[in-house]
Amino acid sequence: QVQLVESGGGLVQPGDSLRLSCAASTSIFRFYTVGWYRQAPGNQRELVATMTGGGNTNYADSVKGRFIISRDNAKNTVYLQMSSLKPEDTAVYYCNLHSGGLDYWGQGTQVTVSS
Repeated sequence: QVQLVESGGGLVQPGDSLRLSCAASTSIFRFYTVGWYRQAPGNQRELVATMTGGGNTNYADSVKGRFIISRDNAKNTVYLQMSSLKPEDTAVYYCNLHSGGLDYWGQGTQVTVSS
């Protein structure tokens, strides 16, 4: 069973930046597709960004040009660098590892963007 531990959430003002981290307890981290999803109150969980083991990335249109997903396979960690944050980015952010039919999720970290 893979465990994911997220960190880095918090309360920020519009226009600020924030970096989320997610550490995974697996020695084969580099083979997984990693991703960040978010869920705002009353909404379904939605994709934010993903990165394959080969480094290919995919972003939601709403975050393109503002968010960057990256990974450090030596540390079994995936990051989400968020810039130019907007109030509509407010949500619980979840880390995900995916391989074939397997999905692992973190516990979520709250990001609140408010003035």
